[in-house]
Amino acid sequence: MRKKVLSVLLAGVMSMMLAACGDKSPVEVPEAAAPAETTAAEAGTGEVAGAQKEEAASYPEDVQAVIDRGVLRVGVKNAVIGFGYEDPLTGEYSGLEIELARDLAARLGVDVEFTAVTAATRTELLDSGDIDCVLATFTITDARKESWDFTTPYYTDYVSVLVEDAKGIKSLSDLTDATVGVSSGSTSAKSLVKAMIEQGLISSDGFDEESFDPATWTEGVKFQQYDDYPTISTALSAGEVDAFCVDKSILAIYKTEGRSYIDAEFAPQNYGIATTKGSGMSEVAEQLITERLADGTIGKLITENGLD
Repeated sequence: MRKKVLSVLLAGVMSMMLAACGDKSPVEVPEAAAPAETTAAEAGTGEVAGAQKEEAASYPEDVQAVIDRGVLRVGVKNAVIGFGYEDPLTGEYSGLEIELARDLAARLGVDVEFTAVTAATRTELLDSGDIDCVLATFTITDARKESWDFTTPYYTDYVSVLVEDAKGIKSLSDLTDATVGVSSGSTSAKSLVKAMIEQGLISSDGFDEESFDPATWTEGVKFQQYDDYPTISTALSAGEVDAFCVDKSILAIYKTEGRSYIDAEFAPQNYGIATTKGSGMSEVAEQLITERLADGTIGKLITENGLD
């Protein structure tokens, strides 16, 4: 009897187990669902990362080359206080254009390397690929825009003339038949001639803005070209030239005791970052300048460097 009861009980247990095995009702498995959700999230993260990589890879070739190199090479002035100046003792650079160059390098996530340039060498180094861009009191002109790209101007200056007080030169009219020192490759000589023509001080015969050459111009005023500004300043002191003509912010460095500006400012000079024409770097530089003008950074740098 006892065996029979056990048999019945065992049969019942087996029946219940079979019923459970055959039950098709859902079974809660939250732990099993979790990995699928995590995988989806990871996939999403992977897509974002992939998009970032694709964006980085989509940089124009010249910009990507800078990023791969890890260094942005910038042509700057090294003797123009307020714009680009290299401390002779420490080798440290300072100035408005130096800070903008550092900002541009930071945007690309690379270091910055400064190369001292002059008005005569800056485009040669840019064209040869020795530097990636120029931030060196480079005036934007229509003629120059045919060969290089320029950003929106970050600073506007004016051309003026510095003289030794002993010369008695006080105005443009006093410069008639004078010899004026200018920097090779600059637009200062042409700006001065144009201003004197507009005031009726010299004849416009033979003057053409496109083909103007200070080395051959002798109508009413003559020019002596030098490689850098310190040399012009020395020539002025030595009496080799009667005046020193360039942008007023640059002249300010050389306005020492016994020297004065003439009573004239002319030819607005808009400075921009110069880059290889049609290059990807042109777009990156333009974006930087427009943003820094809009957020007030450039205005602040102008004030900090005594350029306002």
